[in-house]
Amino acid sequence: MAFSLSEASVPAFLVGLGALSGLLDKADAFAAAKKVDPSVLLQFRLAPDMYPFVRQVQIATDQAKNGAARLAGIEPPRFEDDETTLDALKTRLAKTIAFLKTLDRQAIDAAVGREITFPRGQNKVGRMKGADYLVHFVLPNFYFHVATAYGILRHCGIDIGKRDFLGAIPIETMPA
Repeated sequence: MAFSLSEASVPAFLVGLGALSGLLDKADAFAAAKKVDPSVLLQFRLAPDMYPFVRQVQIATDQAKNGAARLAGIEPPRFEDDETTLDALKTRLAKTIAFLKTLDRQAIDAAVGREITFPRGQNKVGRMKGADYLVHFVLPNFYFHVATAYGILRHCGIDIGKRDFLGAIPIETMPA
């Protein structure tokens, strides 16, 4: 049986976004316990030329919803990028997860060889076949921003580890 685009994308996005939601819970608990203003965490960045935590989460959700929507051949929902609290980011994650669950898996799977066009910065357009778009653009970008968000929180001293990053991966035992 072939591995489909929908199997390679939607579950990965759901698990990754769920893990991010769990990281936000831990960030909130950390801020409360240490009496740290949560906005400090939202604006923290690993390097001066990198996006802050809030933007990392926004881009991760954008990669998931926009990438999956383009594969499904529909217009993705637009979010305003105006989150200023951990709760607002959790709401954004929940909206993205809810949207992903509505997508037609067969439509996503049908995009394997279809050309996908997508913005690549100001006044630039990228074009890739659906399978290449998912494997070489969307998933690497999604994981980059999830990993960077994780790294920012870990750097801030929040007690998180690999299991927090991996999230609730569905594990099945293979028959012998």
